[in-house]
Amino acid sequence: MSVLIAPSILSADFAALGEAIAAVQRGGADLIHVDVMDGHFVPNITIGVPVVKSIKRVARVPLDVHLMIQDPDRYIDAFADAGAGMISVHVEVLPHLHRTVHAIKALGAKAGVVLNPSTPVHSLTDIAADVDFVLVMSVNPGFGGQTFIAHCESKVREVRALLDAAGSRAPIEIDGGIDRTNIARVVAAGARILVAGNAIFGTGDAEQATRELKAAALSALAATTAR
Repeated sequence: MSVLIAPSILSADFAALGEAIAAVQRGGADLIHVDVMDGHFVPNITIGVPVVKSIKRVARVPLDVHLMIQDPDRYIDAFADAGAGMISVHVEVLPHLHRTVHAIKALGAKAGVVLNPSTPVHSLTDIAADVDFVLVMSVNPGFGGQTFIAHCESKVREVRALLDAAGSRAPIEIDGGIDRTNIARVVAAGARILVAGNAIFGTGDAEQATRELKAAALSALAATTAR
């Protein structure tokens, strides 16, 4: 697959989400990344189903909904009904991960599994053949604007190797501190869905920032595939 840019609205102006989404779509955004936090699994509270439903009305690209919550099984139906095209859940909170992944798929959404920076890659071994994508967190989840954790670059390579060994072509998504300084490295490592928040919405021109980040990602992909 190509490389996709998923602007994270966590860093956008919540009073003007419609305008923010329109801007990044003009800039070539492929997805809109929505961080749902409950104040329990992560130390922050963000948005819920009603906001996702509202975003769906104005978004022309799929909604990539990341559930950073303690009990995702209770809410996956509601987020799918609200318009989530992709739903990712954390391995750290799910004792019955296989069941949850297949429940998401049954709702018509793509099912992803998320690894926090300290969660070992082998946690995915038994589910690797079932997932539609894997999200590698490159910051500790909870807040936008954090600094990229360097070892997560090699973690992307490990996840790619594990997926390949399972015969899976599922793409790897990466989220946390992604910007122009590290985008080439994470693409070379195997990331194909790039979440960016502050690098887009913190610039003052989200449209142009999206366009530039996507161009950098595509250039990195071309350089990687040419090797």
